[in-house]
Amino acid sequence: MSVIGKVAAILDAFTAEDRGVGFAELQRRTGLAKATLHRLTGEMVEARLLDRVDGKFHLSGHLFALGMRASVERSLIDVATPFLQDLYERTHETVHLGLREGAEVVYVAKIGGHRQARAPSRLGGRMPLHATAIGKALLAFAPDPVREKVLAGPLPRLAPRTVTSAAILRGQLDEAAETGLAFEAEESAVGIVCVGAPVLDGDDLAVAAISVAGPATRFQPRKHGDLVKAAAAGIAITLARR
Repeated sequence: MSVIGKVAAILDAFTAEDRGVGFAELQRRTGLAKATLHRLTGEMVEARLLDRVDGKFHLSGHLFALGMRASVERSLIDVATPFLQDLYERTHETVHLGLREGAEVVYVAKIGGHRQARAPSRLGGRMPLHATAIGKALLAFAPDPVREKVLAGPLPRLAPRTVTSAAILRGQLDEAAETGLAFEAEESAVGIVCVGAPVLDGDDLAVAAISVAGPATRFQPRKHGDLVKAAAAGIAITLARR
């Protein structure tokens, strides 16, 4: 593995749930030799790619700033933010913007108020495509090889109602492709329901997706489908104009 590959392995070892990772745990996650890891983490701290606090490593604020400079995501977030804010004002539930990376959705924006549901999503976090409305929206409008690879499984279970049947998931994706809306019914976490819609490019492929999630006790996803779909279309049109 090259030096850059090793640095990438160290950065990829951190998860959205981490609140600092110790050296031993970082070595376990990366599989790098102790001496190599010690040297590289020291250099990464000096280069401001990592912070070291109380003996634990954290992804640095400088690294976050670099990530925010990524032109595609920055442009997308700039364009999407007014639509997400409007969607939040209309629903007062948790609003997400996500991108597909492999078989996962990466959450790049999240808006929620005092009433926000205890959803498992986190800014910068990841979830399997098949277990979320936003993920299904991305998957329904992904290239055929991507869709078929996910359908080939496995489909991990995150909650009792997670769809783990490829046949059922295929039906949901076909419906989403036809209607432009995808739904989740307590599939990523108990008590959470959600509606999502894709942000499409000129070839009708999803460049991103948005969703609104809320507690199953009060939120009715299908009643908000038109709002979500309209917001996604507004983002797509604005991106196309740019």
